[in-house]
Amino acid sequence: MSSTPFDDAVTAVRGGADVHQEARRLYDQLTPEERLGLLDGDTPFWEGFLAMLTGGYNTEPIPHGAVERLGIPGTRFVDGPRGCVSGNGTAFPVSMARGATWDPELEERVGEVIGREVRAQGGNFFGGVCINLLRHPAWGRAQETYGDDPHHLGEMGAALVRGTQRYVMACAKHYALNSMENARFRVDVAIDEGALHDVYLPHFKRTVDEGVAAVMSAYNSVNGEWAGQNRYLLTEVLRDQWGWDGITVSDFIWGLRDGGAALEAGLDLEEPFRQQRARFLAGQLEDGTASWASVERSGLRMIAVQLRSYAARAQGPFGPELMADDEARALARTVAARAMVLLSNDPVDGAPVLPLDPAAVTSIAVIGRLATAGNMGDHGSSDVRAPSSSTPLDGITAAFPGARVVLVTDDDPAAAAEAAGQADVAVVVAGFTAEDEGEYVGADTMEDPALLALYPPRPDGVRATGTDVVMTAGEGFGGDRASLRLRPVDEEVIRATAAANPRTVVAVVASGPVLTEAWRHEVPAVLLMWYAGMEGGAALADVLTGAAEPAGRLPFSVPTSEEHLPAFDRDATAITYDRWHGQRLLDRLGVEAAYPHGFGLSYTSFTTGDAAWTGAGVTATVTNTGDRDGRHVVQVYGRAGQEQVLVGFAPVAVPAGAAVEVTVPVSLLALARWDADRRERVLPDVAAVELEVGAHAHDPQAAVLRLG
Repeated sequence: MSSTPFDDAVTAVRGGADVHQEARRLYDQLTPEERLGLLDGDTPFWEGFLAMLTGGYNTEPIPHGAVERLGIPGTRFVDGPRGCVSGNGTAFPVSMARGATWDPELEERVGEVIGREVRAQGGNFFGGVCINLLRHPAWGRAQETYGDDPHHLGEMGAALVRGTQRYVMACAKHYALNSMENARFRVDVAIDEGALHDVYLPHFKRTVDEGVAAVMSAYNSVNGEWAGQNRYLLTEVLRDQWGWDGITVSDFIWGLRDGGAALEAGLDLEEPFRQQRARFLAGQLEDGTASWASVERSGLRMIAVQLRSYAARAQGPFGPELMADDEARALARTVAARAMVLLSNDPVDGAPVLPLDPAAVTSIAVIGRLATAGNMGDHGSSDVRAPSSSTPLDGITAAFPGARVVLVTDDDPAAAAEAAGQADVAVVVAGFTAEDEGEYVGADTMEDPALLALYPPRPDGVRATGTDVVMTAGEGFGGDRASLRLRPVDEEVIRATAAANPRTVVAVVASGPVLTEAWRHEVPAVLLMWYAGMEGGAALADVLTGAAEPAGRLPFSVPTSEEHLPAFDRDATAITYDRWHGQRLLDRLGVEAAYPHGFGLSYTSFTTGDAAWTGAGVTATVTNTGDRDGRHVVQVYGRAGQEQVLVGFAPVAVPAGAAVEVTVPVSLLALARWDADRRERVLPDVAAVELEVGAHAHDPQAAVLRLG
């Protein structure tokens, strides 16, 4: 088959030609109509919108800006971050769970699998690098991000970028300040520049520095302007301050309010269909509210980012056999087990409850409505259509072949207690589902006059109100959490089970912090298992039996009270963000966490010694003082004043009884503060920096290093 002009340009870039010159050569061959077509979706709005509503979201890649005549492929969008949304891909644990691994190398491997599967589906663009900061645990889409710390978010997001971009273009989202779900289409977030640049943007800057191909704007408004047409964010920060030359894309359908204004502000591509720009941009060019110079700027970026990706991406066959293959499933199981966080493991009869010995356990009570649920996460845009799933009951039954398993799924504390009282051990699986938290698009969204006004005129016979067509997730499912506690009946079941059986284990399914003060002191073993993906049940059994170490560490802090959290109103139309949330806020209030940032137990024990500053990081010796192999996460927290923040971390495997020297990269940039006069973040005086090297925030055993 003969090559196209785009193919020739890719070959030239691969051989060392300047990508911008090759993009210019292609752009100069385009007609005016083709140049405009680079800047929005290829599918007519109503054709695509109704297909999405009735046939499912992103079942195949969504094309934007293709020019068949020259072979320009355009971006072929596939969502995430749980995995490849198109087709039937591998459903990994949700991003928050993967954040709990504190393992960028492992996340990079996850990214490689996702990138290959996107390619196998005909995609070339992965829209699933979600790095919004978890400001408040109630945020409905908490499961799609990695945690609440900018440094940790940035390192994990950069790892996913590295992994996926070996195969496809990657897109970081949602830029910026998107951490409310129910109100995302109407809320205006006010923030000062210091908090914005020090807390809410560093992780985006980290992915930009990693070379991410695209950044997706958020739905919400920031300081009075919609994020999709916010010149400060899209141009002054991304381009002028950070020097980035990738592409900016809108969030879907409701992500910009004026196609021309967005273009002038620096938004390159309207996603996912031919919508506002197809209707209005030509007229805006005629009346001067938009310019051909901006069309050219964005068009050249669109071509250049494709050339750069195609010239660098891995070659080879990418067939359907890659989807959820054995290697990918094994990785999903490994990640799920490594992500689980052991919050407590008290002794009963002289020994910790966990791990359980399958040879010694003759009966198990498996309790809870979620024990038989795949429950891989919400039903929004990140939903992966995995070909199978492993439930907690599946995993436990397989791991304890000689045990009698008694199942109680009813919300019945008395039945739970009866079953638990007749078993060697009781495992309660409690938590949330897609009905409780997740992406929300409901009938109220579909009937909002401000959003309906963004649609092109409806063809004859087509209606589009919430009562006529509603997305699958739009019947009240998902959204921001109404409570940070488990359901009252779940708490009753847990207390009744623990009262009947001293060997009770509670496995919590959730995407973020859960307040557990009503019951945690009555239960010897508590395990945060997250939405654990398609192999989650098997991974849970691996951890319960000790076949795998619960190596997860909290990517946030868990408070003892909602009073120790920032203000949150899920129906707000305006809100102010500051720099105080999570562990930072607890420290400021002077209150202890139920579980501090970075906390997690192991089946063995570790000490950290010989900590030393190298000028670029910290070296330390980690000793496994137990009789089991294990994994530890060395965490470095720094302060250059009153505020302590994470500045570095490194996971390390340590054999039983052995000592391993680990090098922890440290970024003092995490301690930088915005200087309004210099218009940049300024590093602290190194002499004023103090580091704590330990196992979690405020670890009493941490080594303290003063750099001055």
